[in-house]
Amino acid sequence: MSTRRILVVDDEPGIRQALGQLLEYEGFEVRTASGGTEGLREYETFRPQLVFLDVKMAGIDGMEVLKRIRQIDGQAVVVMISGHATIQTAVEATQLGAYDILEKPLDTDRVLVLLRNAFEQRSLSEENERLRQTIESRFEMVGRTPVIRALLDRIEKVAGTPARVLITGENGTGKELVARAIHRGSTRAKKPFVEVNCAAIPSELIESELFGHMKGSFTGAIGDRAGKFEQADHGTLFLDEIGDMSLAAQAKVLRVLQDGVVTRIGGNKPIQVDVRVLAATNKELEAEIAAGRFREDLYYRLNVVPITVPPLRERREDIEPLVIHFLRQLAARDGLPARSITDDALRRLTGLEWPGIVRELRNTVERLVILATGSLINTADVERLVGRRPAEPTSAGHLLDCQTFEEFKVAAERAFLLAKLRAFDWNVSETARALDMPRSNLYKKIERYALTRETAADALS
Repeated sequence: MSTRRILVVDDEPGIRQALGQLLEYEGFEVRTASGGTEGLREYETFRPQLVFLDVKMAGIDGMEVLKRIRQIDGQAVVVMISGHATIQTAVEATQLGAYDILEKPLDTDRVLVLLRNAFEQRSLSEENERLRQTIESRFEMVGRTPVIRALLDRIEKVAGTPARVLITGENGTGKELVARAIHRGSTRAKKPFVEVNCAAIPSELIESELFGHMKGSFTGAIGDRAGKFEQADHGTLFLDEIGDMSLAAQAKVLRVLQDGVVTRIGGNKPIQVDVRVLAATNKELEAEIAAGRFREDLYYRLNVVPITVPPLRERREDIEPLVIHFLRQLAARDGLPARSITDDALRRLTGLEWPGIVRELRNTVERLVILATGSLINTADVERLVGRRPAEPTSAGHLLDCQTFEEFKVAAERAFLLAKLRAFDWNVSETARALDMPRSNLYKKIERYALTRETAADALS
């Protein structure tokens, strides 16, 4: 079928014939209908990319047909044609979503110009949609384990609400993916998603970054600049690594959350903003509050719905689908055929120790795609290019086998907590009191490390 399809709906045979001949001569595939009911049937089966639709017809008139077409397809391109067009008709048609309105008798040159513009705009819209889907595929959440299904279920429940969300988890586990999934499922999905990495911006610049500034307000302020809150108006602002934000900036963020108003540095004009704030951190904010480094009132403003992203070690069954996903994603990004991997190589990757970082797994797959010797990634490639030790129960005797400091810290903390819980016969309150740790923190760590009575005996033997 042609990719350039046009439907002409008009109760005048002469209009249908003349317009149909012109369009076919220009290379379009054309179908015609003599009334609204027939036109709606043709639209459903033909799925044209543009419709010429008469305003005044017996039975269902053009305005009603336009309304129903837009209900079928919100992106439909409909050009109204009328023998007695008025300003009121034009306004009504535009409000109902018409692309344009033409007067009879139709001017051939104007029809051709309109067609060129309409199809150029449609091509641009389709290209933008393809780009959006390509970008979103980079942030797709992949997994089939119960913990990931539970995570996706919580995201789905909270996405459609205006609630603020605090996303916690270790570095590289996918907190940004969660934030983007919430935005994508919200009523703000078509509006901006603006990300700020609070840890990457010097403390003296974070306020300017968030709230904007006026020209001359400080050295280097060579012009007025909108901050991230303004840029995210009607959309979503993602404050990543919120635990690293200065106390001064925290106070201003709290005021914005309370009042919905920002004031640029050096300015005195309040600017109203409508922003949904999502925040993420790899820190224990309760401990930061106790140490005086994080505002408790801001914590409770942000932590309306808490979401914890599980590390990769707690969802080992997801390694295989993640590897397949990354292989396809990397091939699409680089315009190459998708690389394949043998079942043995997949099992080898699944059996390796991954402390919790999905990002590390993705980088490993990219290394295999680039450096593997053949078109099929095999076990030899994994052995040669990955070089990680097999997964094993974490215990004090294995700590010196850790290859990175991060791995060591995770393994040491897990072994320490297991030992203390065992010493207090798994009485969480007594263990927390002995460790001088809030009981809620200890529960989170037990959940994070998947600690159970059964694992304690094996891991500490």
